[in-house]
Amino acid sequence: MDRFVSTFTNKIDAKGRVSIPAAFRAVLARDGYGGGEVGGLYCYPSLDAPALDAGGERLAKKIDALLSGLADYSQERDELSVALYGDVHILRLDGDGRIVLPESLRAHAGIAGEIAFVGLGEKFQMWQPDEFDAYRARARGKVDQHRKLFGAGRRPPLAPSLDEAKSGDDSREGGTGETRE
Repeated sequence: MDRFVSTFTNKIDAKGRVSIPAAFRAVLARDGYGGGEVGGLYCYPSLDAPALDAGGERLAKKIDALLSGLADYSQERDELSVALYGDVHILRLDGDGRIVLPESLRAHAGIAGEIAFVGLGEKFQMWQPDEFDAYRARARGKVDQHRKLFGAGRRPPLAPSLDEAKSGDDSREGGTGETRE
C-alpha cells in the first residue's frame, strides 16, 4: 500500500510522545523520506481545521507543485509558503516508531491524551479524537452533495432492446449509398 488510509487512535504521553501507526510508518518509509538513520515526517498546522497535516516527500512535492503555480515573489506565494513551510516541523521517528509532538502543534489541534491518525491518501492528519468524530459526521452528511457533483445517483440510459437494435440496422444503407442485395 502506498497511501495513508484508515483511522487509528493512539495515546500521547506526558512528554508529547506518540507512536505513528505501523501502516503509516510503512508508507513513510516507501515515500523516501529518510531524514537520517531513523526517518521522520513533515508536520504543520492544517490551514482549515483544528488538525495537523503530516506526510513525507510526496507531501513536500505536492506543496512545491502548488507553490510553483504562483508567481515568484508574489504576495500569494509568500503567504502560502509561510503558512505551509514556515510552520513545518520535521519530526524524527525514534527506534520505537514514536515522534515527539511539539506543544505548539498540540495546542493548534487541541490534542491531549489521545490522537486520531486519519489517512487522506498522500498525507495524513492528526486530530483530537472527539473533534475528528464531529468533523467526520459533518463530512459524511455532505457526501451526498459531493456525489451529485460527479453524477453519482443518476442511472445510465437504458440500452436499446434487441428488437429496436435490429429494426435500426434493417433501415440503414451501406456507407457508399448502395443497398445490399
